[in-house]
Amino acid sequence: MEDTRDLAERTPRSERKRRDSFGMFDGYDSCSEESTSSSSSEDSEDEVVPSIPASLPIIKNNGQVYTYPDGKSGMATCEMCGMVGVRDAFYSKTKRFCSVSCSRSYSSNSKKASILARLQGKPPTKKAKVLQKQPLMAKLAAYAQYQASQQNQAKTKAVVPAESFDWGRYICSNNTVGAPVSCFKHAPMGTCWHDIEEGVRIEVLNSDTNLSTKVYWIAEIIKLAGFKALLRYEGFDNDTSRDFWCNLCIPEVHPVGWCASSGKPLVPPKSIQHKYSNWKAFLVKRLTGAKTLPPDFNTKVHENMQFPFKKLMRVEVVDKNYLCRTRVALVEQVIGGRLRLVYEESQDGSDDFWCHMYSPLIHNIGWSRSIGHRFKRSDITKKTEGQVDAPAPLFQKVKDVDQSGDWFRDGMKLEAIDPLNLSAICVATVRKVLADGYLMIGIDGSEAVDGSDWFCYHGTSPSIFPVGFCEINSIELTPPRGYTKLPFKWFDYLRETCSIAAPVRLFNKEVPNHGFRQGMKLEAVDLMEPRLVCVATVTRIVHRLLRIHFDGWEDEYDQWVDCESPDLYPVGWCQLTGYQLQPPASQSKNIMHFILLPLVLQ
Repeated sequence: MEDTRDLAERTPRSERKRRDSFGMFDGYDSCSEESTSSSSSEDSEDEVVPSIPASLPIIKNNGQVYTYPDGKSGMATCEMCGMVGVRDAFYSKTKRFCSVSCSRSYSSNSKKASILARLQGKPPTKKAKVLQKQPLMAKLAAYAQYQASQQNQAKTKAVVPAESFDWGRYICSNNTVGAPVSCFKHAPMGTCWHDIEEGVRIEVLNSDTNLSTKVYWIAEIIKLAGFKALLRYEGFDNDTSRDFWCNLCIPEVHPVGWCASSGKPLVPPKSIQHKYSNWKAFLVKRLTGAKTLPPDFNTKVHENMQFPFKKLMRVEVVDKNYLCRTRVALVEQVIGGRLRLVYEESQDGSDDFWCHMYSPLIHNIGWSRSIGHRFKRSDITKKTEGQVDAPAPLFQKVKDVDQSGDWFRDGMKLEAIDPLNLSAICVATVRKVLADGYLMIGIDGSEAVDGSDWFCYHGTSPSIFPVGFCEINSIELTPPRGYTKLPFKWFDYLRETCSIAAPVRLFNKEVPNHGFRQGMKLEAVDLMEPRLVCVATVTRIVHRLLRIHFDGWEDEYDQWVDCESPDLYPVGWCQLTGYQLQPPASQSKNIMHFILLPLVLQ
């Protein structure tokens, strides 16, 4: 949060008013534009931000309020998204970005990657064909790229950033609920969110004012959806006309009392400034017994946004082209705990793979050799400057198991989520038992002769199930390809293949109190294209297994995911971390038509 110089230093003595224990001005008129100037000490002290005419149109974007004085001084353009707005309302010391999200996004990516929406210049696929709401020049540039790629018949098309998605409007219009942050233990604040609930009061920027300086007011949390909260300024009672959505983890959100301790002005919204003659008495009455954020809330948010993996760390990760083996890869980017890994032998850095730092698909260097897993050796024999092996303690630990007694054996049958078709749970076989509890699994009827499509699951993995799991839980089981004796019966199949089922006692039967409910909204990775994080819904819950539906897409794209999967995030996670969120497909198509068609006609 930007520091603000004492208002008394900038206000004539005759107009100064006593600030009460809440840090609030007794009189709203004492904060009029005529007596107040820019408060940011991060810019030049000589800079004066001109007053903003009250008649100018107000433009809202992602919960922030801007005005458009048509090219007059005091304006700024966000270097990340191209948004134009009042310079004083911009974020960062140099006023280069319109929001925390844009600032973090820019610092986490090269300028080119930012413009391409952190999709690394790859062709847009099912959920990526969407456009960003940008100034006309940005739209023209995007369309010029599109035309050039079409004319040159390039193999890859220009990817344009996705439309900024309005979660608040989407949740309200569909009358849905966002999964609580406490459901996502791996996400920032996932273990610190239990005290955040409806009715909590906070101090936030007051957008209902014509003042050129930043002022604050107290708001109540009306509804929660992940990191996002529907807020209502104190004094509006049951009036919903000024309700607004805000990400609670941005720096502009504080516990009640922060303004008083920081010397920031508390000013009631202009539209209700005359509603009460004694605002201090009103606040005392409203806030007595009310809850607010923990005093160290902002500190915890900052701490939770620090991640141990750093650029150029070396890891072993699954080979996306041959699931049966791993390869060495380098950490290229870290965004919100998600890693963009570039395979070590990639010449231009385009051969990459996205996953979370807690993903079971990444391991420390030497892991494959230690358990007997296939590994593709790299032709690169020396580390370049700055490269270092990621320390083993950084990786997610698996449960210790005893393989000396009853354990999985080669040839045992089971049911498993198909990693190449995550909407299906299939008939599968243990193909090889590795060390430390790991298994190589193959999908019956679709295995390559050389075993190149086997995949590795730990024996305690929530993605493998005992024979009969699907039948008991009314889930469709995918039979082996080419198997004609339908409907599929496990008893017949085991007898025909002369095989046995893996004992039920070997499987993970632990079901945590995860908190997910059917219909909850969230942000989820499309694991078939793991660089994409999409608007999604929990459509079914079977013990700890969640059926994730990508909004706007057919059910065939649904994916079975564990409730503790690091590839699920609360509503607002993308905004908080600066990651690109893919909106529902229907909205994507509308955006494409709305922006491109007028440009073509011109």
